Amino acid sequence: MKFRLGWTAAVLAGATATAALISSCSTTYYEGPVTQNFDGTRFFNPGAPRPDNGWDFWRWQFSREPGPWPAWAENPAADKPPARVEGDELRVSFVNHATFLLQTQGLNILTDPIWAERASPVSFLGPKRVRAPGIAFDALPKIDVVLVSHNHYDHMNLETIARIWKRDAPRILTPLGNDTIVRSADAAIKVETLDWGSRVELSPTVTAVLEPMQHWSARTRWDTNLALWGSFVIEAPGGAIYFVGDTGYGGGRVFREAAAKYGGFRFTLMPIGAYQPQWFMEYAHQTPEQAVMAHLDARSCFTLAAQHSTFPMADDGHDEPLRDLAAARDKLGVPEANFRALMNGEHWLVPAVTRDAENKVVCGS
Repeated sequence: MKFRLGWTAAVLAGATATAALISSCSTTYYEGPVTQNFDGTRFFNPGAPRPDNGWDFWRWQFSREPGPWPAWAENPAADKPPARVEGDELRVSFVNHATFLLQTQGLNILTDPIWAERASPVSFLGPKRVRAPGIAFDALPKIDVVLVSHNHYDHMNLETIARIWKRDAPRILTPLGNDTIVRSADAAIKVETLDWGSRVELSPTVTAVLEPMQHWSARTRWDTNLALWGSFVIEAPGGAIYFVGDTGYGGGRVFREAAAKYGGFRFTLMPIGAYQPQWFMEYAHQTPEQAVMAHLDARSCFTLAAQHSTFPMADDGHDEPLRDLAAARDKLGVPEANFRALMNGEHWLVPAVTRDAENKVVCGS
């Protein structure tokens, strides 16, 4: 057994560090009517409530067998993206973890940005990066839109969000309740919040929609599910883009429903990491094989792997998600050209797609 309690220590330290925030908002991030995914106090996944696994968490912590991670790994490239990408061309750069730069229709869209050294509430504990961001912060073009899928520390990094806000003042979109947390970093930051199904026009040709994912939220021990989580769909003339921030597979229901609603996707960002041990992680994190199944369920023409190779968040080793992804593609008959994995600093010019008479995506030009 390899004992490692670092993330637990970081969470406990974070609870102390954020006590002022919790006190100031009386442990309330959002107030609103009861809905399909909100009981008046906390958010939930309809039909798939998160199990009470507090004891399982401690069982995992005291029996961990984490796979190997290097102290540091060099990136194969350092991307220097263009200022803009016009028209239907879609350029995607992998920065790290769930941070991607999407460029299309003249917009620069950044997902779950993190340039910090740790995915943690404190600077001295918690998951530490083993790779540099694939784009140096100063090499970023002007950012128009930031999408924040949920409030876990590896997806909502307040230091980075505040830094981008001060430089570019982008539109920041996030699920309900998360605006309270973001503004705790800087009260001047403007945040737009969405419920599942809410739509926001980003430009005359591009719209963002918040959709479900099977996950949960928390920044401390006391604020579990007080803010919502979600995936984003970006509707654009060149084809819909599906940013799945972090999710359990859940039998594939949310992916099939998204495919039915949007007729399939040109491109998907799909998480493949933080899935070991599966007995504990399976509700909120899918395996690489499940990610390939989700790619098929969503009827995505092209999918790019997310959440790997930068931060050791669970017990899967540094190389394990990519090995398991390759095995899953072979098993399920999905070509690598359709479900790729890039390393930090690499980019992809995503091929075009068309739609048939029923408005379903047709892969290929």
